[in-house]
Amino acid sequence: MTILDPAARVTAAVEQAHRREWAFVLAATVRLVRDFDLAEECVQDAYTKALTEWTAHGVPDRPAAWLTTVAKRRGLDLLRRESAMKRTLPLLVTEETDTDTADLALDGIDAESAIPDDRLRLISTCCHPALSRDAQVALTLRLVCGITTAEVARAFLTSESTMAARITRAKKKIALARIPYRVPSVRELPDRIDAISAVIHLLFTTGHTAPSGDVLVRPDLTVRALQLARMMHALVPDDPSVTGLLALILLTDARRAARVDEHGRLLTLEHQDRSRWDRPAIDEGIALVKQALPHMDRYTLQAAIAAVHDEAPTWEQTDWREITGLYVLLRREWPSPVVHLNYAIAVGLSGRPERALVLLEDLSGEPAIATYGYFEAARAAFLAELGRTAEAKSAYEAALLLTENAVERAYLVDRLEALPTL
Repeated sequence: MTILDPAARVTAAVEQAHRREWAFVLAATVRLVRDFDLAEECVQDAYTKALTEWTAHGVPDRPAAWLTTVAKRRGLDLLRRESAMKRTLPLLVTEETDTDTADLALDGIDAESAIPDDRLRLISTCCHPALSRDAQVALTLRLVCGITTAEVARAFLTSESTMAARITRAKKKIALARIPYRVPSVRELPDRIDAISAVIHLLFTTGHTAPSGDVLVRPDLTVRALQLARMMHALVPDDPSVTGLLALILLTDARRAARVDEHGRLLTLEHQDRSRWDRPAIDEGIALVKQALPHMDRYTLQAAIAAVHDEAPTWEQTDWREITGLYVLLRREWPSPVVHLNYAIAVGLSGRPERALVLLEDLSGEPAIATYGYFEAARAAFLAELGRTAEAKSAYEAALLLTENAVERAYLVDRLEALPTL
């Protein structure tokens, strides 16, 4: 076992706190200072201070509470120093009648107890109908996920400068429109459910397979998405799309423990040890699918597909006919290029690789697919199955150029090296 020196242990603790607690700390700080840019500055200062303070005094038992306290104190200091309290507080006017006096009693703060509501407030503010959908998702990725503007830009296939400008405009609009920092009322929720659900789904998919880095899964994001989906389901238990979203996350995340082997190598569904799947989560997810399925929205249909995979005792017993049928319905409900890609993959895995390649060829002109590594990886797999080795080699090489996650890259290299010699 590797023993880290004290400085390295603190650095690792701060990095872990950034992955796990960023959104929590930022949300709580925004609630006090009522300004996104100021809150971000204060939270960044808190993490910087943690490097020195935790080295000198040890890592606190509750990092989120420590970071929140430091960030809030910094925010109050800046507000007082710049005499900006009266100017800043109205920017995010809230209908709540309390004066946030509890926020001033910082020594006794219990950050964890307030975290869930604060996160939902933050997402609800970012997903206000006054903002465009792209702005909603981009701002939430930046603030809730804590990922950099450059990473958000890559997710949107645009430049960092364009994305920075988009995020800045969204923040300014929140301030100018005086969008309240709170969970919407039941009357207001219907206008935001779709956007909030989209954000939670994107948060989960970002964690389910990290776009870059040395690990396949970011559990901090998947767990956060599951918690938020549960909170939304508790708020609107009769909304079938929210029920479907919760089911989808449960049924997909249930396989997490089996997705890599003991050496960290990627395992596809075909090679996973299904005894390691989380059966209670699968049972809960299937029950939710049955509850939501009469309403065929995109989350419920995806959850139904995940349920078919989870119910199959073995890979060979997967009901591909049902899966492809569900994808036909999903294509009608949500005709996105990625859904069409997944339908083509399902067709190929059902024993029709030639047909899958035809469907993939139909997608080749889609701009959103041009930089999507899974498209070339799918082509490579079906070309290899048909013995078209040279074309498969080229497709695997193209997929590698478009893939930044180290675990996925290693998998593609293995598939490439396993091809017959030309």
